[in-house]
Amino acid sequence: MLKHRGFPGRLPGTDFQFTLRRASKSGATELKPRERYADRKPADRRADAGFMQALWENFGDQPFERGNLDAGRLSWLFGREVIPAEDPFDPASYEAMLVIDADRARASFPEAFEGV
Repeated sequence: MLKHRGFPGRLPGTDFQFTLRRASKSGATELKPRERYADRKPADRRADAGFMQALWENFGDQPFERGNLDAGRLSWLFGREVIPAEDPFDPASYEAMLVIDADRARASFPEAFEGV
């Protein structure tokens, strides 16, 4: 499992995890799109925006390996702002390649792109 050096481990000042310390013995958790309902808590929305900002600052519009990025946090963005960068795509692989859909990400999280 690739460890993304320099990527924040969590949202500062919270317990919202962004990365894993080590690979799971049973394999990578499958990425699945998770529905973001309008009534989500503000803290959850900040975590999504903070994660998107960290992704953009580290990878920009270039494909990146999933590696040690948290599957739960990625799943909130997967299928919308973060999409597969390869075909066929294995959603249960640490080596899976992803890419940010910049237009959709900017529309969903404009605060993550301020000053960029």
